Order: sequence, then structure tokens, then C-alpha cells
Amino acid sequence: MEKIIIFDTTLRDGEQAPGASMNSFQKMEVAAQLEKLGVDIIEAGFPVASTGDFEAVKAIAKKVKRSAVCALARCVKLDIMLAAKAVKPAKHPRVHVFLATSKIHLQYKFRKAEDEILRIARDSIRLARKHCSDIEFSPEDATRTERDFLYRMVEMAIDGGCRTINIPDTVGYSYPQEVYSLITDIRNNVPNIDKAVLAIHCHDDLGLATANSLSAVLAGARQVHCTINGIGERAGNASLEEIVMAMKTRKDVFGDFYTDINTKEIFRTSHLVSKLTDFAVPPNKAIVGANAFAHESGIHQDAVLKKRITYEIMDPHDVGIAESSLVLGKHSGRHAFRDRLKSLGFQLNEGQLNKAFGRFKEVADKKKAIFNDDLRAIVEDEIRVAKPVWQLHSFEVTSGTRIKPQAKVILIKKAKNIPGVSSGDGPVDACFKAVDKITGYKVKLEDFRLEAVTSGKDALGRVSLKLKIKDSIISGRGASTDIIEAAIRAYLDAVNKLKSK
Repeated sequence: MEKIIIFDTTLRDGEQAPGASMNSFQKMEVAAQLEKLGVDIIEAGFPVASTGDFEAVKAIAKKVKRSAVCALARCVKLDIMLAAKAVKPAKHPRVHVFLATSKIHLQYKFRKAEDEILRIARDSIRLARKHCSDIEFSPEDATRTERDFLYRMVEMAIDGGCRTINIPDTVGYSYPQEVYSLITDIRNNVPNIDKAVLAIHCHDDLGLATANSLSAVLAGARQVHCTINGIGERAGNASLEEIVMAMKTRKDVFGDFYTDINTKEIFRTSHLVSKLTDFAVPPNKAIVGANAFAHESGIHQDAVLKKRITYEIMDPHDVGIAESSLVLGKHSGRHAFRDRLKSLGFQLNEGQLNKAFGRFKEVADKKKAIFNDDLRAIVEDEIRVAKPVWQLHSFEVTSGTRIKPQAKVILIKKAKNIPGVSSGDGPVDACFKAVDKITGYKVKLEDFRLEAVTSGKDALGRVSLKLKIKDSIISGRGASTDIIEAAIRAYLDAVNKLKSK
């Protein structure tokens, strides 16, 4: 078994995502959680960037005990001195030095020759080693660097005393087979490579950061740079949770490797980083997204209820999520519907279930997701009156600021459609009067209340009302995403109760 070292750069590269910056207190909070998560190295920041970043790295270095604390530095004297000073209080300090090596960077950013770049890197590593025993070196833009020059740079860095050599795919340009080839070639062409840990740092510009990182592991990399939720520059970095869970889940491929990550802390860590950076986790995000362990399709729900592994390759408990969720929507089937109602305490016979399921499908066509409160309202609506005399078939309303509201309502009685037309003070009043014309009842509306059952623009509206008929007060309730329909259903609920007396 070989350990894969997890180098988390959420507080450095992750924080460089536009809008993701955190204050010192927030960075401390994340660092504490990263240590609890079990990351091996926390890259706490870029001390030369600001006084605040320097102080945050220093504070983290004092606080964190188990994880190594790392600071980033360019091959510039001031950067290196500040980085070394910031991590000095750490129990396990590290300085991470980087310098671009690709021809694109040498020509357009530095305007320097390869030998000059080698000298700058050599001098910087020597300076860093004077102030910190653990030095990591990154040849920036390594995947676009000519390999012969890259081999020379890596060999020099190891001779200079670097314990870790990181290979960055800085702009997310590479793909898995190319990364595998690059790591293999470095191992085969750098004579002293066995004296250092080989690491990989991938960006997600082509959506390949996780795949590239895993490919590097298979090729011989033993340290992986990553961030929580994959946040970082541009399209982000390789995602810690994806890398760790891929290795844990695919034991057939990664069975020889392990990490020290406490995977049950993954979801908690993801939520914390999302909250503090104000970067929402996409619902379809692997491992930690809201839909990662959610099922709406009736076929999937039925299978998952029978055996979870039919459509789940991971146990949600393993990443700190309480349970899978069966999201009820228009694709859901009867099995999941019955199971959810049972969990809500409803014991329906087959007839009641069929009736409630039909109404559920009607509502599901209008809403993206059906919540428990929606279900309660639907079931209560459908099973309150055993055999309603009057049922709503359809309604049409014409209303506006300069026209008198008109309503046409069609009710069903004994399989016959009976229409009624009326005007009123408003669209709801017009519908009620149209119902009165059909039923023949003379009623008075005593009370009318409307409330949202759930949140959102497509929420179910629930109407509760009271009708006075002669000396009787009868209540009614109805629910729908259309408040006029909810009102008509509540009105009919009361009328049907009168008929059933």
C-alpha cells in the first residue's frame, strides 16, 4: 500500500478565484476544518501578496499541529523571506517556490533564456533552504514546457535540496494520456528523481483536472494538489473530494493507494468553504452537490429502494451526508410516492393512493420538485372527501384593470361536465359565483385565507375558507400552484362536505 499525499491549496489557489477571498478569521476556520479532514499539507497563502495574507499564514502556522503548513513564493528574495518567516511557527513548515519554464512564459513574461531561468531557480532554492528545511519546487506551466529543459530543471531542483517536485498543468491544457506520459518520462529521464516526491497540480480549464490528477497518480505521482469544491483560478483546480472518493471507490484501479482523509468530513468541509467564499456548490457537482445522491426518475427510485447500489456507487454516509434523497417530481413513480407517504405517516388504501398519485402527477407537471408539505396538502385534498359529488374539470378567467372579471367553470358530476359562467368583483369571486350557478347552493363566504405551502415562485398555494349555508359554517381547503384553482378546490371541498352530511 502506498500513501497519496493530499496537498490542499484552497486557502491559496482556491482563494485566487475572483470573489473568493477570505479574511484572516475565515481562513483560520477553514484551516482548522482542513486539519480535521486530514489533509497532509495546507497551503495557507501567498504571504507577499498582502500584510493580511502574511498574518493569516502566520496565525495558521501557529494553530495547526498535525498538517504541514505551506506558503507560496516566487523566485524572488522578498517572497521567499516572507514565506519562510510566515510558516516558521509551524510544527511542519514548508516553502513552495515556483518559476515558469515554458517557452511561452520565457518569451513573453520573462524575456529570459533557459540558462538564466535555471540560475534564478537554483539561487532561489538555495536561499529558501537556508530558512526552511522542507522546500517544494514547481516549474510553472510544466505541461507546455519542452521536456528536455523540464528534466534539467527538475534535476537541478532536487540537487538543490527540494524534497518535493510539483508538476503543474497551470492552464489546464493537458489531457490524461499526456499527463501519464509526462510523469512517466520525468521518472525515466531525471536521474535523481527517487530523492524527491513527485506531485501534480491540475487546473480545470478543459474539465479534466480530476482525470489528469488521477492519471498522474497511476503514472507515479505520490502527492496531489487540490482544493475543496474545486475552486480556484479561472475554471478552478482539481477537486479534493473527487480525487479522494475516486481512489476510495475504484479499488480495482487504485487498490494499492490510500489517503489519510477522513471522508466523513468531506460534506461538512465543502459546506463551510461554500459559505465562507459565497461560492455556491452546483447541484450537479460530483460528491457534494445537492443532486449527487438524489434520484427523481421513477425507474431509478424503484431500483434504489430495492437495492441502493443499483444507482449509487458510493454510500452517502462515507462523505458525511445523512442519506440519499428520492426527489419527487414529474419523473417519479408510484413506488417512491408510496414510500414517501408512508414516511410522512399516511396509510392509504389502493384507491386513495391512486387518487393522490394522479393529483401528484398534475402538480408535478407544474413544479420542479415536490416537497413534503406539498405532499401533505395534496393527500389531504384528495382523501378528505371519500366520494365528492362535485369535481373540478377546468376553469377560464378573464380579468384586468379595465374589464369586469369573467369566469367559466366546468364541474364534473356523475361523469357529466356541467359548465357555469359568471362575473364578479375579482377572478376568485367570479369563479365562486360560477360554481354557485352550477350547484344551485346559496352560500356566503365567511372567511378566506391564502398561504404558500413551500417556498419558491412555483410554490403550492393553499386556500382555507369558511362558507355559511343557512345556519351551518363549513370549512374547506384546497392547494395548487395556481391560487385561483386552489380557491376553487377549497370552495368545492366545503360544498362537497355539505352534500355528504
